[in-house]
Amino acid sequence: MKKILVIHGPNLNLLGIREPAVYGKVTLNSIDKELKKAAKKRKASLTIKQSNHEGQIVDLIGDARGRFSGILINPAAYTHTSVAIRDAIAGCGIPAVEVHLSNIYTREEFRKKSLVSPVVKGTVAGFGVNSYILGLEALLDLLE
Repeated sequence: MKKILVIHGPNLNLLGIREPAVYGKVTLNSIDKELKKAAKKRKASLTIKQSNHEGQIVDLIGDARGRFSGILINPAAYTHTSVAIRDAIAGCGIPAVEVHLSNIYTREEFRKKSLVSPVVKGTVAGFGVNSYILGLEALLDLLE
């Protein structure tokens, strides 16, 4: 069974109330439920974490080696600012897929640059909760 670490970055705990015009009304809990359903169909197990703290996310990635087959990550605002998260992904030796609810390339100028994209296997953005499902499916396909 493939073990996947899912990391939700900062402010994603506010989904459902935070900027619904951008992120929709989906909650983090509903995303997690959909991910668990998709994982079960593929006989994969998920460990799901959310953190607003860069160092904690770096620790999660660093501690994943030897415990997880892959990482599905929405770095959220850290996408554009965190060299530390980028370096943790690059250094951990675990395939990762980056996901975003919104299409970061159609938003504010500062959001159009992902520091994470160059070190992940792929990025899925702009499809709401389906970005997570598509990202998980792609990651599991890569691991087969």
